[in-house]
Amino acid sequence: MKNNTITSPKGFLAAGISCGIKKSGKADIGLIFCPTGAKAAAVFTTNKITSAAVQVSIENIKSDKISAIVANSGNANCCTGKTGINNATKMCSKTANSLNDKCSTLTARNILVASTGIIGEQLPIAKVSNGISKAAEKLLASAKAGLDFAKAIMTTDTKPKQAVRQFVIGSRLTGHEARITIAGTTKGAGMLAPNMATTLCFITTDAAITKSLLGRALKGAIGNSLNKLTIDGHQSTNDTAIILSSGQAENRPITSQCPRYKKFAAALADLCDDLARQMAMDAEGATRIFKVVVEGAATKAEAAKASRAIADYSLVKCAVNGADPNWGRIICAVGSSQVKLNLQKLSCKLDSLTVFSNGSPRKFDSKKAAKIVSQREHTITVNLGAGKASDFCYGCDLSAKYVKINADYHT
Repeated sequence: MKNNTITSPKGFLAAGISCGIKKSGKADIGLIFCPTGAKAAAVFTTNKITSAAVQVSIENIKSDKISAIVANSGNANCCTGKTGINNATKMCSKTANSLNDKCSTLTARNILVASTGIIGEQLPIAKVSNGISKAAEKLLASAKAGLDFAKAIMTTDTKPKQAVRQFVIGSRLTGHEARITIAGTTKGAGMLAPNMATTLCFITTDAAITKSLLGRALKGAIGNSLNKLTIDGHQSTNDTAIILSSGQAENRPITSQCPRYKKFAAALADLCDDLARQMAMDAEGATRIFKVVVEGAATKAEAAKASRAIADYSLVKCAVNGADPNWGRIICAVGSSQVKLNLQKLSCKLDSLTVFSNGSPRKFDSKKAAKIVSQREHTITVNLGAGKASDFCYGCDLSAKYVKINADYHT
């Protein structure tokens, strides 16, 4: 079995089990463990309402060494007051205690915690604690263990989302090339909007790199991948993206923004883009995804604003679901975004097919246009005619199934 999981980089073990949070009996507790300790960086939701797990991890990420991540699904542990904070802290303490036979120096501060699921319910902490102990006993460096973790963080996802990238850079010990591995898994199918992290995302790497550069690379990678994804325009209270570096690849440590750093950052960005596209493909009720590229904007910020406005626009999303090449809805969304534009130069393309140009409709083959929109994935390109800046956003269609999933979820 090829290992495309978070245990692929050197120095990581994982596990995923069911502890009874989910009534379905599906896996709901996951552990990632780096016995030697790892450098860590993270980005979190900018929602003003944050889960207990986010609040605890924001403090713990300041530690020089992070040895484990414990994550649960089925319960967001959000809007749960002091009890929720205590439970998130207990998850960290229980994880440290459960791993003490493998690493006796661990404390709760060396553990990061993440939660996802229903808001407003207290965690069944007794079940969670038992689950952490059980997961600690099952930790392995195998592909199956990594897959079990990926499954344990799922909520309305229909499949696990994983990606791996490998590349070579100079070796510290031999002077020869060292192979670097970066692996990631993410969950998320709804309540996703491009703002800071987006969903739960866990990344491991064996690259030797400073904590500050690890954080810089993560922020850049998330900013140009998961942050460019919107499913329904709503940001979660629990959004978290974490990267752990074991440093076991034996490469010469990356301590500056040198070509080796740029190679690492590019591979990380590519991996995160892969995960973002997997999320879009598995969005709640989605049948198609699309990429919105906005060119000719006055500023990059305006290009980002316009691209998100199109990707978030319900009428555009419904048109994509029906394979309807309704460019009028796209143009309407652009106008509604209030960005600077030149109507006489405004244009729109579906893949390479121009449907609107210089502020006027273009004659085009409607069957060809419908075929483009009916693809599993297509690109909408809009030129605002107001400058030279550009940006993009990923979106997906809006189906009746999305409404059913969220109407039946839980209130």
